[in-house]
Amino acid sequence: MGFRNGRRRVVLVVAVLLAVATVATIVYRVLAPAEVSTVARAAYPTPADPPAGVIGRLPVAPLVVDDRLRVYAGHRQVYADRPVDGRYRTTPFWSYRRWPAELVGVVASGTTVVSRWSDGRLVALDARDGRVAWRADGPEPARKPDARRTGAAIVWDPPGLYLARTGDGRDVLVATGAGEARGVDLAGGRELWRVPLGGDCRVDVGTTSTGRLVGVDRCAGPAAVEFRDVATGTVTDRWRPPGTGDDVVVTPVGCRSGRSECPALRTAGPGDAAGRGWLVGPGAPVAAPALDRLDTQLAGEQAVGVVGGVLVGRSARTGAESWRRPDLGPGRVIAVQPDRVHLLTDANELVTLDPVTGAERSRFPLTVGRDGTGYAPGAVYASGGYVAVERLRRPVDPDADDQGYFLSAEPVVLAAT
Repeated sequence: MGFRNGRRRVVLVVAVLLAVATVATIVYRVLAPAEVSTVARAAYPTPADPPAGVIGRLPVAPLVVDDRLRVYAGHRQVYADRPVDGRYRTTPFWSYRRWPAELVGVVASGTTVVSRWSDGRLVALDARDGRVAWRADGPEPARKPDARRTGAAIVWDPPGLYLARTGDGRDVLVATGAGEARGVDLAGGRELWRVPLGGDCRVDVGTTSTGRLVGVDRCAGPAAVEFRDVATGTVTDRWRPPGTGDDVVVTPVGCRSGRSECPALRTAGPGDAAGRGWLVGPGAPVAAPALDRLDTQLAGEQAVGVVGGVLVGRSARTGAESWRRPDLGPGRVIAVQPDRVHLLTDANELVTLDPVTGAERSRFPLTVGRDGTGYAPGAVYASGGYVAVERLRRPVDPDADDQGYFLSAEPVVLAAT
């Protein structure tokens, strides 16, 4: 009997050890840091050329890449679908997932899609098949974007993640956070430079179209605008806008995407409701009074905004009026591209104009199906002739949950202009 009981105990101990080992293996596989790359199985799609009008509605915010794909942000995943003019989101063309890090930013240039993660890791994907092109270490983000379920803040305006081009034509990715900034060669992922930055006494603004990182530095006295060369990371200029006091707020204007490659800035001091507009180049900023108004945008060389209820285009450099459109009715400019100005009327009709002449390129109600136009516009994105707009419930309650904040389960409407 003792032998049998001893044998049973041995069998029981072995079974328990096997169970523990199995559980440990499962826990490790679930919780251990990992990445999963699911590459494309189909051919890279051809560029789309849809007619002007609403394409469809989406549950999440799209980033249009290479006029062929739409790229989206998930909690721990970046993925793409196609075609770019598809009416609905479709099965992923490719996807890339990391664990346990969270996705905090996505930018794209050409066929390179760069994702930034909460642990600071930068991962570049080839948009043509979703394969990892390179990996690099970056600073941990200073803050996570306030991204609701659409993920718009991650793909349309990721904080601390910028694109720029050097004077000799090289594309550079700049990542800031955790008290430092790093410049990375976009083509191969090689770190070009790394510099320490002040903590809470310094704020990033974005990058200019002439290859400089812009920040506001309050660390050594009155606030100054700092320009840093994206090729080397060195400070090339410090500038205090005339008439500002100890503090200044700087807003990028006319950017190619998010806060990247911006040809102009708007500065404002305490109590200055409007501010002053400036064109930025390789030297000191040049005053551009045509950009002084908060509701004025820069499209190419034209400052476009609503003045006295009328949409007006003026030369950003001289302020001379180029055209006006009193026939459009009440509305506001929601987005610009170098060759397009997008006006959303009070009736939620999207009107797209040529910024040089003011001629109409397209006009249509910004709605789909039976959704109607009784919504308030939220975040807006424009690139490659496409416009995407978040639709919010009226009256807008910023403190509401997503169900009460967005118009529907598919709140993003995508249009070709």
